[in-house]
Amino acid sequence: MNGTPKSGGFPYLAEVLRQAGVSKNVWFLPSCQSLYMTTRGAVIQQGAPLAQGALDVPAFDRGALIKALRTDQAGQSTFPEFLQSAWNAGVVRYDVDLIRRCVVYSGCQGEEYIEHYPEVMV
Repeated sequence: MNGTPKSGGFPYLAEVLRQAGVSKNVWFLPSCQSLYMTTRGAVIQQGAPLAQGALDVPAFDRGALIKALRTDQAGQSTFPEFLQSAWNAGVVRYDVDLIRRCVVYSGCQGEEYIEHYPEVMV
């Protein structure tokens, strides 16, 4: 993560993970649990939860999600700020397909927003 550009760095991080054998990364919000599917098996990472206890799940807001993505892509937010904004936009899970180079952001009622990212050289 430290070697990625401040602006537009995600494709570089994704490519490094892909080259290391990661094919898929699934994030669960608001728990900030991240599941990595690798050529050597699955690995789970537990981050600091965004919230705890019983919560109302925010309604899926595609516009707010796209705004959070563009803010992050411009280097104007930290990763934890992006995760909080995605949760506030109703994202409960997102799947990064490192082979197809796309991310599927999902709400709890089956809503989805799909975004492709560019291939980069590392």
